[in-house]
Amino acid sequence: MNRPTPSSEFEWPTWLLWGVILLSWVALVGTYGSIPTWLSTGLLIVLLAWYMSFQHELTHGHPTRNETINRLIGLPPLAVWYPFDTYKKDHLKHHDDAHLTEPGVDTESNYITPEQAATMGPVALWLYKSQRTVLGRFIIGPAIVNVSLWTRLVRSLAKGETTELKVWSLHLPLVALLLWLLDQYTRIPVWHYCFGIAYPALGLAMLRSLYEHRPGVLPAHRTVINEAALPWRLLYLNNNFHVVHHAYPGVQWYKIPALYRADRAAYQERNGGFVLPGYLYLIRNFAFKPVDNPVLAAPATAPKRTAPKRVPAKP
Repeated sequence: MNRPTPSSEFEWPTWLLWGVILLSWVALVGTYGSIPTWLSTGLLIVLLAWYMSFQHELTHGHPTRNETINRLIGLPPLAVWYPFDTYKKDHLKHHDDAHLTEPGVDTESNYITPEQAATMGPVALWLYKSQRTVLGRFIIGPAIVNVSLWTRLVRSLAKGETTELKVWSLHLPLVALLLWLLDQYTRIPVWHYCFGIAYPALGLAMLRSLYEHRPGVLPAHRTVINEAALPWRLLYLNNNFHVVHHAYPGVQWYKIPALYRADRAAYQERNGGFVLPGYLYLIRNFAFKPVDNPVLAAPATAPKRTAPKRVPAKP
């Protein structure tokens, strides 16, 4: 596979993306009520999910090589629910590829051990399994994320730790300021922005990671290639080619497709044929049915157990 060389170029596509997101957000919240509510709501949901994809790029050193600048760009809580600093810390830990999907090690694992499952009540276990379906992840997933975040904060305080408190001590005032500005200068109800827009936006962002990783004996076989259509690729900033991103996490989002096309067969061999034909494929087939079982066997199950049938990608 072709290895990209480090670049210090000016990342104008990422700067342009940031400008488009900010200007679009201002326009949509500023004109709320002037166009049909269903339309402005739908556009804002997509826009906030796009903003969360942009925040992902910030965690990997884009668009500048200065972490402080990138952090300041990512702190505005347009999507309300998830503090940027928490997301960055957890996501960078997730890039320990040798331990992908491992419960208690991978900070973004969708899986639990049989021992963990045995301690759960039937409702808690059902909720966990619901996250392996498209609708469960979209509808219930954001609530589970928020409960997890607040539980984490409470537990850290109980241990006398202050790291999480510092994160929320910055995030919550920023959220309050955002909601105050919306209340004072727009016609969008604050409750609607939080629960009718930001909440489903988080669900839409979480769809990307529904089947982004799977258990596998070989770590290289645990990361997907999703050959999604252009609108999805743009929404998720090419993270559908997730094997490429994990191989070269510092590469700019707009260079990922060319890297994949240059060595398509090699990437598919690298990940053991873990290839999906798009997110609509997941929606059609796993809206209600779990994409796999979140309770891991021990040791990690072989890749063949969850490998999807190869379906040619649509143009």
